Amino acid sequence: MEATTSKASTGRKRQREQESSPETEAADQFVSLEDNLIFSDTLVALRMMRSQFPRIEKVSIQPFILRSQLYSCVKDRTQVDRELESLKRECIIRVFKLNTGQDDHAVMFVDDYQSQIERAVKRLQTKRQDDLTVFDWFKTHVIPSKLDPSIGHQELFSLLSLVGKVKEEHISLLINAGLLTRQLIDPNMYWFAIPNIGSVLKGLSQVCTDFC
Repeated sequence: MEATTSKASTGRKRQREQESSPETEAADQFVSLEDNLIFSDTLVALRMMRSQFPRIEKVSIQPFILRSQLYSCVKDRTQVDRELESLKRECIIRVFKLNTGQDDHAVMFVDDYQSQIERAVKRLQTKRQDDLTVFDWFKTHVIPSKLDPSIGHQELFSLLSLVGKVKEEHISLLINAGLLTRQLIDPNMYWFAIPNIGSVLKGLSQVCTDFC
């Protein structure tokens, strides 16, 4: 009799667990959806700001967004920083340290950055006949592998060497194109950079973000 009661109790418990399983799954889906909605706030703000990027005559530069501007649109700074890291890992954006004396960064979509590199190559092609294959190496091996805003000389050399024989002249080409800048405190370290960004920084910092 007791064994029968025990089996019946166990059966009812299993039935309750089975019945609650869809609810648990629904709750998990809701949490996942909520996370995605929070995540999209940063990405939507980036895309909106990109669409509002000012066009400046005689300056060839792809749209970028200041992180300080992004903070003004998405109030939770911690959330913004987390989502920017996620977008970096997914190779959707790159973040660049600005040489302005202030702790600010520029955010650019990877596709736009690739286009910016191509524009830099075209400018060099019109001026000289140097070997420009290093820019292909830079795009295919350095950019996807190094997500940080800086890179050491030895690591840069190693990544470029995966596909060709690298010379110091190749590094100089990347610097002259505006894709790398030497760090003042350590000349063996480079910041990744956006060509021509200096000419538009002042104007961009004054752009109103009323659409946020």
